[in-house]
Amino acid sequence: MRVRLKGLYVSAALFRRQLAELKAAGFQNGSLRDCSGPVKPRQIVLTFDDGYVNVLQHTIGALAQTHFNAIQFLPVNFLGKSNEWDVAFGEASEPIMDASQVRDWLAAGHDIGSHTLTHPFLTRLPPGQAREEIVASKKKLEDLFGRPIEHFCYPYGDWTSVVRDWVMEAGYCTASTTDFGVNTSETSSYALKRITARYRSRSLKALLKRIERVCVV
Repeated sequence: MRVRLKGLYVSAALFRRQLAELKAAGFQNGSLRDCSGPVKPRQIVLTFDDGYVNVLQHTIGALAQTHFNAIQFLPVNFLGKSNEWDVAFGEASEPIMDASQVRDWLAAGHDIGSHTLTHPFLTRLPPGQAREEIVASKKKLEDLFGRPIEHFCYPYGDWTSVVRDWVMEAGYCTASTTDFGVNTSETSSYALKRITARYRSRSLKALLKRIERVCVV
């Protein structure tokens, strides 16, 4: 399969190696709620965007073996379909988990959050439509899976203070960005930073030497 954004893909073998290195470095499961306020040493939250079937297929076993949990941010209107928003920009088509597969993910001890209804650039939409993407996706996921949806992720990392305020008003507890970095006690719960998993393992080792009292997402 040929893809446009190769950096968004990590081999199953490299992912397993990264998890093993995190475990060996003393990292433990945290929650997104823990990424603001007092931060415990070396806690990590593993996040996946979009709900791809290949994440379900290739991570469940590795996560179980290393005792890590993760969260998937789902664009709820695309469940059981494909990443049509990416295909429009020339990316390869990939299947998105359906409701049954999401339940398998949840049954394995993992979490889900909202990635809107249709994965749009929120700042490019009329205000009413942008708010609907944020509010309705929360309710739809809660109705489908019978659990509170507390966490949001901005599609494309596209947000402003106005968008952030809509997320807060909708009742989410956190929102994740695509900004690179780790989270400290001073990080806003609605502007959580993340580190992509596309680096080689040797880079992870170097990064771990610099991280002490932070929350990595």
